[in-house]
Amino acid sequence: MKIMVIGSSGSGKSTFSRKLGEILSLPVYHLDLYYWKPGWIETPRDGMILTVN
Repeated sequence: MKIMVIGSSGSGKSTFSRKLGEILSLPVYHLDLYYWKPGWIETPRDGMILTVN
């Protein structure tokens, strides 16, 4: 099962996702960790390949 949580910044997506992941025993992936490099530098589009099984 895969669930995507989308919303505005500050809307509680991370908190909701963590709680939902615990309840459903599912891993949670925060795309910001993959998209942003240190110093808030964007990952180039061709470098943004994410595969979640």
